[in-house]
This record gives sequence, C-alpha cells and structure tokens, in this order.
Amino acid sequence: MKQRLSILGSTGSIGVQTLDIVRENPDMFEITSLTARSNWQLLARQAIEFDAACVVITDTTKYDALKGALASYPIKVFTGEESLRQIVCSQEVDVVVNALVGYAGLVPTVAAIKAGKKIALANKETLVVGGDLVMRLASQRHVPVLPIDSEHSAIFQCLAGEHSPVRRLIITCSGGALRDMPAEELPAVTPERALQHPQWRMGAKITIDSATLVNKGFEVIEAHWLFGVEPDRISVLIHPQSIVHSMVEFDDGAIKAQLGTPDMHMPISYALMFPHRASRPKEAFDFMQHPELTFSAVDRKKYPALDIAYDCLRRGGTAACTMNGANEVAVAAFLDGRCRFTDITSAIEYALQKAGFTAAPSLEDYAAANTESRALAAEYLRL
Repeated sequence: MKQRLSILGSTGSIGVQTLDIVRENPDMFEITSLTARSNWQLLARQAIEFDAACVVITDTTKYDALKGALASYPIKVFTGEESLRQIVCSQEVDVVVNALVGYAGLVPTVAAIKAGKKIALANKETLVVGGDLVMRLASQRHVPVLPIDSEHSAIFQCLAGEHSPVRRLIITCSGGALRDMPAEELPAVTPERALQHPQWRMGAKITIDSATLVNKGFEVIEAHWLFGVEPDRISVLIHPQSIVHSMVEFDDGAIKAQLGTPDMHMPISYALMFPHRASRPKEAFDFMQHPELTFSAVDRKKYPALDIAYDCLRRGGTAACTMNGANEVAVAAFLDGRCRFTDITSAIEYALQKAGFTAAPSLEDYAAANTESRALAAEYLRL
C-alpha cells in the first residue's frame, strides 16, 4: 500500500528533494497535499505533476494567482496558516513531511500528531521551540517522529538495533560559510558572502544559521528531545568535509558513525522508508575522492550562539522559543541589509535578557513567547 504524503514546504530545498524521492518510487508514495509560503508558480507545477488533491499557499496575496493556474485541474486550493493545520489532519494523509522554515512548523506538527500521523521532521524549530510538549504528545499518541536533518538521521541510524547505554552524541558541524574567516572580520560580512556555504545547498535562513552556528545549537536541542540525551552528553565537532554526518559513542568506548556525501536525499528517503532503505544505484561514495577527514573543536568565542543554545536547553521552558524568535527576526534583518552579521547573536542575547520566562509552557505560552521575542529583537535592531 502506498504511503500518502502531505509535504509542508514543498517548494523549498527539502520539499523539492522529497519529491525527487517520490518521483523515484512511484509505487511507494502518492502526494495528497503540498504547501508553500509564496512560490505559487512552482507549487502549481508540483501539484499538477504529482496529481495532488489540494494545495495551500500561506501568503494570501498569492491565492488568486495559484487558483487561476490550477483552474482547469481538480485540485483544491486553500490559503492561510490555519489551512496547514487542517490539511495535515485529513484522513487521506498517512505521513506529514514538515519542511517548513522556523516557528511556523510547530502548530501543524502538533495538529498532525494529535491526528495520529507519522512525522518526517525537517523543521528543527518544532523541537527547539516546543520539544517537551511535542515529544510527550507523540509518546502519548504513539506517533513516530523521524528526523530528516542529516545529523539527526545519522544518530538515528547509529542507534538502530542498539540496546546498550549511550555515553555521548557527537554532532558534526561544517563550520558554515565563514569558518575560515577571522572573528574580527565578521561584523563586515555581507549577506552574499555568508550565503556561500562550501558544502550544502540550502535555503537562505538555514545557511545564515549555519554561519552563526545557531543552527548547530538548535541541533543540540533537537537531539536532546529526539534521543533523550542530556546536554552535557551532546558534543559538537567542526568537520569541514561534511562526510561524517554525526556519531554515537557507547559505554564500552565504541563509536559508530554514519558517512556519506553531503546530499539530503539519503536522510529524507530513510525517514520515509524506515526501517528499509531506498535503492539509489547512482549514489556511490568514493573514499579516494575524500582521502582526509579532519575534526577540530568549536571556537566558542567566534561562535557564541552555540553556548547560548546549550544554556537555553538547560533552562528549558520558553528559553529556546525566545532564542528562536529573536533569531528569525535578526536573520531576516541581516539578509535585508538592515543589521550586521554579529548583530544576530547580540539580538538573541538581548531578547533572552529582557523576555519573560514560563517554565512549563502550553502551546499558547509558546505563541506568546514567540511574539515577545520578535518584538524584543526588533527593538534591539531598531527595525
């Protein structure tokens, strides 16, 4: 029986690559619904190719254009954030692939879990913001949450079949576009330079998050919630080649690592097909093309966001939600040329200092913390 997929964020990098997997395995998957924020042209083409039952464009100003493009097809067209929550609850959906960017991924994930849908999760902010709530709910509803992020997929693969205690999770980090740039030069970095990631092709926000190491801090938080490992047993190593995607150290000292080319098709297919693997004959790793794999410690002065994320994880409650909201505002401002690169981390620190804190938050508390953190970041950046 085919798995029926709802792909949230189908026009982004992860969404497009997920559709590659569907295209390669038409006997295993069918598309029920696709969503995008504003790219109605690509969304329309995807919906037609994969014969989607419905689409959602969350930018309401693009609704008429999308509706017109699909007028001659039996595809239902919806708009607005609320529509995301509604489509993931459809009885025609088995798996929700959450490839949204930022806080927007939280509410539809919660709705999908309540509706009993399997979650293939690329939206790390879902767990950064609301990991405690989301994982408790998933456990109560017996809903699997399978990671798509390459690092968490690697850890998941290393843990498969293991029954022994874990000593440490080791998350690898490329260092981002600015890893070889001296710290004193960072204030003058342009958005164009910060977007030049040496290994991965990703969306603009996650590429900037990679350059600040906010992304890696978020991955530490996500790993805690996915695998139940405490912060002091999660470490980060710079690995410029991005071949070792992450590692797990066990109590006997053995370390398992998952290796492969920097390509998201593998972790996407593993999340969708687990416990099986895709057949991708063209994907073959050549060790002779990668004769050297190197590792180094993170420069915590150059990358203060990593320790901020650890602090938020230890505090719990709404702390990481505040960090995420402030970061989203600051990254958008940097990409628009309205603040310096180093102002991103400074805005996060300001928001964390000024924001309120709720120790045991509800979904409504997360929403309030998100709103407050965005306002504080804007205040700091004078937006």
